[in-house]
Amino acid sequence: MKRHETEDRSQKSDRKFYFVFSVICFLSSVICLLSSAYAFDIKGLQPLPPYGVFSTFSAESLKQKNFGIGLGFEKSISPDFYRTTLGFAYGLSDRVELNLTVPYVTEWQNKIDGFEDASIGIKHRVIDEGRFNPALAYILTFSTFSGRDEFSTDGAIGAGLILTKKVGPFKGHLNAFYSNPGKSGLKDEYSLNMGAELAVTHDSKMLSEIIGRKDYFKNKINFFEWRLGYRIATTDYLYTSIGVGFDIKNRTPDYRLLFSISLILPVEKKELQKIYEQ
Repeated sequence: MKRHETEDRSQKSDRKFYFVFSVICFLSSVICLLSSAYAFDIKGLQPLPPYGVFSTFSAESLKQKNFGIGLGFEKSISPDFYRTTLGFAYGLSDRVELNLTVPYVTEWQNKIDGFEDASIGIKHRVIDEGRFNPALAYILTFSTFSGRDEFSTDGAIGAGLILTKKVGPFKGHLNAFYSNPGKSGLKDEYSLNMGAELAVTHDSKMLSEIIGRKDYFKNKINFFEWRLGYRIATTDYLYTSIGVGFDIKNRTPDYRLLFSISLILPVEKKELQKIYEQ
């Protein structure tokens, strides 16, 4: 009897979590659809897979002295341009992670190529995930004054909060970010990212993400995108992700294609279990 009561409580908890997450996504969609505008989509700091969903960070992090390198490729359609992103992460401790993102844009407006500002971040998990509570982390960000003028904010400083909760095969992430640019005439940026991972097999996950942002160029929300994708652990240390993003804000067929590979080192050695027959 007690076992059935425990299972019922667990199922009710799962349903509540899915309901709350769905409501948050719906409210964010309504808010973002109230306004529209367009400016260049500055990449900013990005998580290194598998510690995030596209642009949404997980409160989880690399173990101490582990490091990761990633390379991302992106093709945006209307506006048309290509972007290559180099990512790096290092575990300063089991709770603190250093992140670096360096994006390079090609064929913007069919003729402009150049670097965006490099972004650096320190992520610190202050609360581990419990039976009912999510994991909580904060992140401090800094962008260097290193990009081409068309893609640069002359540096920026910012901060964010990260929540992560796992329920069965489902893992959800919620990020809230703020950034203050160095270039005069630009506005403060606010963004809300919601990402979800659904384990399909032991080595693969379906990915979903919604991004709403009031960027540096307008005093209203002018970026809203929904992304879907798939990530597979090709080996114990190599991750491959593919995805597509859709512009919901203007309800047009504008979209972007996403592809990334990431490497986490050193490779953890698995202990072999030996069976002895008597």
